[in-house]
Amino acid sequence: MSCDSDPYIFTTDTLPSNLRFLPPLANGHLGWRVYNNIMHMGGVYNGEGGRCHRADVPCPLAVKVELEEPVQHTYSLDTHKGIFIHTLSSASATATQSLYSHRHYPNLMVMEILLERQATSQEPVTVKLVSSFTPQSKDIRFETGPDYRGGSHIQGQTTTAEYPGGSCPTVHLIWTPVPVTLMLPPEHSEARWGFILVAASSLDLAEASFDEGLNLMATGSLRPSHEKAWQELWLQSKVEVTGSESLCKALIGCMFYLLSAFPSIHDTSSSFGGVSPGGLSNGGEGQDYWGHVFWDQDIWMYPGIALFYPKLARAVLEYRVGTIDGAKDNAQKQGYKGLKFPWESAVSGREVCPEDIYGQQEIHINGDVTLAFQHYLYLTEDLSMFREGLGSEVIYGVADYWVSRVTWKPEDQKYHLDGVMPPDEYYYNVNDSVYTNTVAKLGLQFAVELAELLQHPAPKEWQAVAEYIKIPFDEEHQYHPEYDGYIKGHPVKQADTVMLGYPLGLPMSPEVRRNDLEAYEPVTDPHGPAMTWGMFAIGWLELGEAEKAQLLLEKCFNNIQGPFQVWSESPDGSGAVNFLTEFRRTAWHSRHCFPTTSSSFVSVV
Repeated sequence: MSCDSDPYIFTTDTLPSNLRFLPPLANGHLGWRVYNNIMHMGGVYNGEGGRCHRADVPCPLAVKVELEEPVQHTYSLDTHKGIFIHTLSSASATATQSLYSHRHYPNLMVMEILLERQATSQEPVTVKLVSSFTPQSKDIRFETGPDYRGGSHIQGQTTTAEYPGGSCPTVHLIWTPVPVTLMLPPEHSEARWGFILVAASSLDLAEASFDEGLNLMATGSLRPSHEKAWQELWLQSKVEVTGSESLCKALIGCMFYLLSAFPSIHDTSSSFGGVSPGGLSNGGEGQDYWGHVFWDQDIWMYPGIALFYPKLARAVLEYRVGTIDGAKDNAQKQGYKGLKFPWESAVSGREVCPEDIYGQQEIHINGDVTLAFQHYLYLTEDLSMFREGLGSEVIYGVADYWVSRVTWKPEDQKYHLDGVMPPDEYYYNVNDSVYTNTVAKLGLQFAVELAELLQHPAPKEWQAVAEYIKIPFDEEHQYHPEYDGYIKGHPVKQADTVMLGYPLGLPMSPEVRRNDLEAYEPVTDPHGPAMTWGMFAIGWLELGEAEKAQLLLEKCFNNIQGPFQVWSESPDGSGAVNFLTEFRRTAWHSRHCFPTTSSSFVSVV
């Protein structure tokens, strides 16, 4: 990479004034924003139905380091190694604090302190450890447990299950106690200390993980094993940028934060809890979509992960398979057959959206889910996911839902989906959303195809509805209206119809593709999510319009909040933080390889 400095390291001497933009550290199981006294665990939610949110878990590593004399501060996020480093330099000593969520051992978080003498003075050097940790949570009733091998221990359960009769997750924390001060004795030139935190769902797992952490420290393998795991990940995907350091860092940040939301490629526990728009580090009550899983995971984040990391892609599909019972319940409550995946999902697959209309009408989520399964099969040819992995139940169940949900209208000899909300959430209770009907068509066609591969008898209705479902098209203007009755020129919230070309792949002529782009780009809300502009950029690239794509790429980057390349949902910093939905789409459309300036070029390989 031809960047002036190491593009994998984001460095500053001043922390962002808005603490929401401090860097998240996560490993697919534990997520934490540095210095925050709250962290989250994958699959641990509190609250019933629409009140369900990621449970706040207290973080014993919420510690800031201070020296008594004047210091120069440096804060760095090393994305190649997955470590946040705070360095304090004074005339007499340098203190370095390193923080990381262990990439290979998912129940483990680590803080390391290194104190080095800089002067010849033989005076002791003292560093203060200022903690904001309290062993309490508004979501979990914690009790103090017996110490374990020198570690403090608390345990508790969430207060409210996701649905009546559901279980309340248990959380165990064991950690190395953090003293108020550390001292470098006069006769030493340097000293190191390590502090580990374990978070687990059972006492046995917590103790075994704490044992593992102590053993790794004793053998000097704690940090090397973490760095090796990150190195393994980066070897499977690579970002190349020449001529633009800011673009280089933006794309690396995209990859790093998204990969942080996924489990280890060696994880076989099948306990992955999905990816929410704000990642594991965010999603408490009333924040960052409550930590729920949306279509963002299956449509926006999934494609690039599937291309580079098939094992991680399968984890996404296994998460959806694990929610089949909840999806059955959703369909039955709506009065339909098959499976209805929730617009907002937590653990069970039952709808947890705080506002009922989205769960009732934004039914394109079903097609978004099945499209991820379809892409997986085409990329990997792994039929075991559909046989033993029960992926076929997802595909067939969604097909049954579409068949029961459509209405046949003799006047046009077409099937229709009425009373829906398209991805453009400015409109609701509309008929025949072109995006929704297209993903339904694709899902039904794939169900027929999969049934043939698995020698499963396919109901003839699957093919019939796929063939005759209405896909709105304006013959006069040669473009796709967003829904039946859409008035051309009316404002839209975000990418919707323009997604017919990519990722849906609906066949159309270059003229129609251009007309769709030109119809919707000028009326799309400029304050909407940046992921929208990535969709337009891809469309223009397909048509060979690199300069137009370049302008839209730059528009995406208005949502990056420095210095740690943390994305916000909106350019003004509002909305969800560490908005993973934007990451993957930005990197994904950069992959199409186009000149970004006269002297820069980008591709993802």
